[in-house]
Amino acid sequence: MRVFMLGWEFPPYITGGLGTACHGLTRAMDARGLAITFVMPGATDPNASAHVDLLSPETLAESAPTDASPATPTPADTSPSRPPATQPQTTPSPETPESERQPFSEDVEFVHLPVRLMQPYDQADPNSPVAAIGSDSDGERQTASGGGGGPETVATEARHPEAQEAEQAAAPPAEGGKTDYSGDVMTEVRRFAAFAGAAARTRDFDVVHAHDWMTYPAGLEVARRSGKPLVVHVHSTEFDRSGEQVNQQIYDIERRGMHGAMRVITVSRLTRNIVIRRYGVNPDKVTVVYNGVAIDPIASGAGPIGRREKIVLYFGRITRQKGPEYFIRAAARVLEVEPDVRFIVAGSGDLYRRCIELAAELGIGQHFLFTGFLRGPDIDKVFAMADLFVMPSVSEPFGIAPLEAMGHNVPVLISKSSGASEVLTHALKCDFWDTEAMADKIVAVLRHPPLGQTLRRHGVIDIRRLTWADAAARCEQVYEDVSAAMASHPG
Repeated sequence: MRVFMLGWEFPPYITGGLGTACHGLTRAMDARGLAITFVMPGATDPNASAHVDLLSPETLAESAPTDASPATPTPADTSPSRPPATQPQTTPSPETPESERQPFSEDVEFVHLPVRLMQPYDQADPNSPVAAIGSDSDGERQTASGGGGGPETVATEARHPEAQEAEQAAAPPAEGGKTDYSGDVMTEVRRFAAFAGAAARTRDFDVVHAHDWMTYPAGLEVARRSGKPLVVHVHSTEFDRSGEQVNQQIYDIERRGMHGAMRVITVSRLTRNIVIRRYGVNPDKVTVVYNGVAIDPIASGAGPIGRREKIVLYFGRITRQKGPEYFIRAAARVLEVEPDVRFIVAGSGDLYRRCIELAAELGIGQHFLFTGFLRGPDIDKVFAMADLFVMPSVSEPFGIAPLEAMGHNVPVLISKSSGASEVLTHALKCDFWDTEAMADKIVAVLRHPPLGQTLRRHGVIDIRRLTWADAAARCEQVYEDVSAAMASHPG
């Protein structure tokens, strides 16, 4: 099976779980013998691109124009079978681990398009390693009303009033702070679609697989040109990112992609329900494929660091969707009864500065360490230090971070508003808005070592059931189903 896969990021340049998921999934697909052509915008480091055969930007530039018009393939690129990828002869960076300098496989190829890589989710953040998005001058937002002539958005389900209030607060502010998707990001999405369509003419494949909304227009374009079935993978929806104050353009793109695809993959039942209710997608075409974890639970990284303080870790993007402010407010309650606790906030995002200010306002700034964006060995080190990992997400389609924590032998406390809560049995859970309950559970783990030991011991059972190999097998079954359906209805 040959897969033409479209993604927006891939290690080492990642800003969240999307790149991690693409990395784990393609690695497992390669092990199953699937041939993957991975198309993404922007450039990457050929020395740091783990386990891949890289078709360099220079190679594609020989046949691709610099504007948004479709590229004309050179004669050397028109062969129906994929030519061998070329690996530039450059000196490996001394910062690149030896294990990450090895090629992936002959069955995985990367096509890097001359498109600027932009982070489509967060507002401007000086600590972010990628380009950020600007803001509209009018600051107005639109609500989804069934883009493309579909039904109006279903009202929010009845739930605790504090939860409703918190979800509304999780959306970017209506005045002066709206995330702008209408400028550069939308331009890059259109450019990506044009270049992907051109690149697809030079490759032979059986199915198109598009990850998240930024690649859906490209997926539709490639499917239209090639006549091959399209599968879209929903890692997050605009309702997760913006609550009820959704951006109409993003909603419309998501809806067109989901309805234009032969099959929709979601990362949890939570996300599947959103896709069905909010986007009007036929339930029969939506398949749940849970994310996996690639960490060996036996090899938990660096050894523990001797210290007196207990360490509670937040690891992820610092955005409203992830609920960092609830983590800080719960920390204030914890410190009232457990003063020897240090809280680490690892990540970057539009709320980075606001969270620092909030910790200071609550008088607990001396108990917090804000690390900024981490990668590579630093991630192992911060997990090795932690006594507890907390994911207080307001809306989390899945959440790979708690799996990574369990893989590092760290007990976890997660929000009930996450897809991970569907599959993690040996994790503590609470409502993201209930900071008192969150604080109580944090204190319980810190005060009672047997509880933490039990969570660690049984957490291994959870992550051994969640593998990228299983995710790849389910995706391969989806590919076979849509290919068979396409063959039975050639018209």
